[in-house]
Amino acid sequence: MKTSFLRKKLGILGGGQLGKMLINITRKWSIETYILDPNPDCPCSKCCDLYFKGDFNNYQDVYNFGKKVDIITIEIEHVNVEALYRLEKEGIEVFPSPSNIELIQNKGIQKDFFKKNKIPTSDYKRFGNKKSLSKYIFKTKSKYPFIWKSETMGYDGKGVKLVQSFSDLDEINESSCVMEEFVDIKHELAVLVARNKSGKSKSFPVLEMEFNQKSNQVEYVILPSRIPEKIKLKSLEIADLVSKSLNHVGLIAIELFCTRDGDVVVNEIAPRVHNSGHLTIESCVTCQFEQHIRAICDLPLGSVTQILPGVMVNLVGEINHNGKASYHNIYKAFDIEGVFPHIYGKKITKPYRKMGHITITDEKLDEAISKARILKNKIKIISTK
Repeated sequence: MKTSFLRKKLGILGGGQLGKMLINITRKWSIETYILDPNPDCPCSKCCDLYFKGDFNNYQDVYNFGKKVDIITIEIEHVNVEALYRLEKEGIEVFPSPSNIELIQNKGIQKDFFKKNKIPTSDYKRFGNKKSLSKYIFKTKSKYPFIWKSETMGYDGKGVKLVQSFSDLDEINESSCVMEEFVDIKHELAVLVARNKSGKSKSFPVLEMEFNQKSNQVEYVILPSRIPEKIKLKSLEIADLVSKSLNHVGLIAIELFCTRDGDVVVNEIAPRVHNSGHLTIESCVTCQFEQHIRAICDLPLGSVTQILPGVMVNLVGEINHNGKASYHNIYKAFDIEGVFPHIYGKKITKPYRKMGHITITDEKLDEAISKARILKNKIKIISTK
């Protein structure tokens, strides 16, 4: 087998927890890994080979960083695409491709992509600003509720709002946006697809997600998903269509809605390792992070077979807590068999900021879910003086 990937320098744009978990793999294989992030205390800064302080949204910072490495990947999609296009032209490998990152960065363009490629998604309309949206609603007497999404910079539940009356528009920003049809959701699902440079691909089993209604963030991820087999097959078929349409390299996460009528539609996609796939570290033969590194280095993809049922619990900052982070009752996670805590190393907590996660594995899925709910209620991320 070719071993040239061992001599290549890998650059990651973003130094958060996703990058940290990617570095766990590159460390295992002695791949030299560089990080670009504006925060010297980011989770990656203490575990990468070289840390560079810089703004991944700044053209010059990204370009200068890219000239130091052989391969560039991302752990956040809000990066400077123009610099990546130039680096790609100059021979630096960029995965995901700049064109796919650019597509993902704008939710309106993303929806147009789904429509063009006959990928099932909810009905939508795009607007250049809040004023044009308001005018359309007033003129057409649009039905409520609907989903408002900012076209750009939405992240971790931000830039999304359920609009139930005209007065709700007071709470949205002035940016270009998407007005989406409200979907009567029965299940929220995710499929992770890995594809290497040779075009070989593998999909992880369908993941079931439960969201926090206040923060609009994933709270629990469950594997195996508790859905009918026909819904699983439909979800995998749609995810495969998305992957082929993008011709992507690396890992991509496809978030899906299963309606109460049994339809499956794509909500959004992310061309990177994803919060929904964290439990693959303990629950699958190959985790999403290793699969991504295998894919961008053009290695054979690993097995996606599930080892044990698993549940992932997001640990986020408590409301009204801003400051130095304290993990209240985290020791209780170590008292229970089959529990795997992951602490990201962020020094400052904020309301709903992702600070860590816990994966619980058990031969019985119901037992894993029960343990997950107990731990979620006991462990709190609070601030100290």
